[in-house]
Amino acid sequence: MIVRRQTKKIWLGNVEIGGDSPISVQSMTNTNTTDIEATVAQILKLENGGCEIVRVAVPDQEAAVAVRAIRDSIAIPLIADIHFDARLAVTAMENGADGIRINPGNLGGEEKVAKVVDAALYHKVPIRVGVNSGSIEKDLLKKYGYPSADNTDALLESAMRNVRLLEKYGFYDIKISIKSADVLTTVNGYSKLSGITDYPLHLGVTEAGGLIAGTVKSSVALGILLSQGIGDTFRISLTRDPVEEIRVGFELLRSLKIRQRGPEIISCPTCGRTRIDLFSLAEKIEDRLQTMKAPLKIAVMGCVVNGPGEAREADIGVAGGNGAGIIFKRGEIWKKVAEKELLSVFMSELEKMEYEWHKNKPL
Repeated sequence: MIVRRQTKKIWLGNVEIGGDSPISVQSMTNTNTTDIEATVAQILKLENGGCEIVRVAVPDQEAAVAVRAIRDSIAIPLIADIHFDARLAVTAMENGADGIRINPGNLGGEEKVAKVVDAALYHKVPIRVGVNSGSIEKDLLKKYGYPSADNTDALLESAMRNVRLLEKYGFYDIKISIKSADVLTTVNGYSKLSGITDYPLHLGVTEAGGLIAGTVKSSVALGILLSQGIGDTFRISLTRDPVEEIRVGFELLRSLKIRQRGPEIISCPTCGRTRIDLFSLAEKIEDRLQTMKAPLKIAVMGCVVNGPGEAREADIGVAGGNGAGIIFKRGEIWKKVAEKELLSVFMSELEKMEYEWHKNKPL
């Protein structure tokens, strides 16, 4: 059983972070923030996939002002990601940002940080102190050296120096991240950080890579930390459609039995008995499952020989054959279907099960 490390609780819009609140899954848009229509469309897709917090890049005043129209068009909390220019942070908060992510050390001095804190206090906006290996102050790099798995001191000191700066001005609605592109540096850094502060922690491996490399690196690092009770919110950073980040994030939580959202899919790796395009079938079913909320267990199997038996615990499953397939429920064959109709019949039954779950769900 995983025992959560107790942290302070803060509010980001309508989402609670820290303490005993659920570990939240977030992502970041890759659209031009000033293209309001495209940005909103992407966020709505993320919402539909389960994203609970979203971040947008704010590189200039036009993007900071665009936060208002974006915020008014979405349901989940919106974070403005700021670098170098304190004025952008203030403008973003004036335009409804629910949170901001800054590295106080690169805003141009303490006076500018104080202005950001004043605005955050006035608008009741939490701040993420976001430090990564590439943004550490020069004096700390000179003192401690570049962060590594065996030496994370520069990351920790940079984060806590900036936290103390915010505290100096009476600001405590803080969460912290200390990201690295290296898995072991990330794990060791957050493990040490969790022992010296009780602010909520945002986990992530920065610049993790594409779908495969990024999923593996993020899952290893975050899986270790979450299994130790460390972490209150996280992002799986992938060089992909950000909706994929949400898919991986919730599967990670499911695998650790921390949270479950929507159906769980199990599928066989295929073998020489497979006589159906199982890859395509599984992909299309997986795509549909991302918008479903019923906690079903769904199996996609390559052949009828072992399908129902190997996946007997599945609420519903499909197994391919030669020109036909079967749909089974709890290990028992429910219907035999021609291959060309297999997907549509299966999807139709899934829709019915989703509907029944919503209809019978306790209020």
